[in-house]
Amino acid sequence: MGTGPGGPAEPLEVEDAAFWQGRMAAALADVAGAQSPEDLEAARVRHLGRHGELSLPLRSLGRLPEERRRAAGALGNGARGRLEAALAERGGALAAAELERRLRAEVIDVTLPGRRPALGHAHPLATVRRDMEAIFAGLGFVVADGPEVESEWYNFEALNMPADHPAREMHDSFYVQAEPRPGEPPGRMLLRTHTSPVQMRYMLARQGALPVRVIAPGRVYRRDDDATHSPVFHQVEGLLVDRGVSLAHLRGVLTEFARQLYGPGTALRLRPSYFPFTEPSVEADFSCIFCRGAGCRTCKGSGWIEILGAGMVHPRVLRAGGYDPEEVSGFAFGIGIDRVAMLRYGIPDMRLLFEGDLRFLQQF
Repeated sequence: MGTGPGGPAEPLEVEDAAFWQGRMAAALADVAGAQSPEDLEAARVRHLGRHGELSLPLRSLGRLPEERRRAAGALGNGARGRLEAALAERGGALAAAELERRLRAEVIDVTLPGRRPALGHAHPLATVRRDMEAIFAGLGFVVADGPEVESEWYNFEALNMPADHPAREMHDSFYVQAEPRPGEPPGRMLLRTHTSPVQMRYMLARQGALPVRVIAPGRVYRRDDDATHSPVFHQVEGLLVDRGVSLAHLRGVLTEFARQLYGPGTALRLRPSYFPFTEPSVEADFSCIFCRGAGCRTCKGSGWIEILGAGMVHPRVLRAGGYDPEEVSGFAFGIGIDRVAMLRYGIPDMRLLFEGDLRFLQQF
């Protein structure tokens, strides 16, 4: 005796091929009529779910004697296999139809102009630093680097600024919790206040070899924060040591640097000054790049702009670096990269260079 749709089948029925053909016809009709993945899933549950119209007859095969179960199982499993294949085929067709629909909805007009991706570019400080390095490289200087966390000995004492030296008061420094590097003099550690320690390390590494021609560009730290000063800024410091070096050589190098940096008509003026690591010391002014010496608001009517400090290397600094001041002499200078960039680009506030505002940086 048979059953209604979804009910268990009598063992005699599940042995009949016509029974499975009838159930398969209904199942295949449901699969073929599915218009969406949801419809297809409903058909799968209706026929192959736990209480599905094929699942229940398949479970009833266990009531058949073993010798009859094999033949009936082949009929039932064959029907289930055909249905599973039909489900997979219909699922693929529905997925392909959905993809085609989406592609038609996402029409791309290939005649439209392309969108160029936004490209980065060099920061104005990086550009100025590269230009300055290239100028000094052309004058025979090499570039050296050193640690930003420095010892008091390299940062102060080796540069003629012992603990009681008044020049030390000029640097309100950032001291850090760190130990000196192995083999270096004991003392407190700080963020370097200038790149002059790199010059000292370079001289010691040379072990008295001549000539010494080096520039030390890099980041330095002091407790300043206003429109023209920053707690973090950048310097290029230079050093030349050899036999017979004089202040005239310093003037010649700085004059050539000024002309290459700001144009062939740029003039140089040296004024007496004081720095603990040079003697004599000078301040170097360039003729105003805006008014060319005529006097303007930027140069306060003087026709000159202060650019850097320099001088002849102090004998004590030469000795600390391993050189005999009776045999050799040298000059040193220090230039603020940030100040050069501000003058080149007409930037009114140094803090703009460090704020990362894309509206500002995209101007360069």
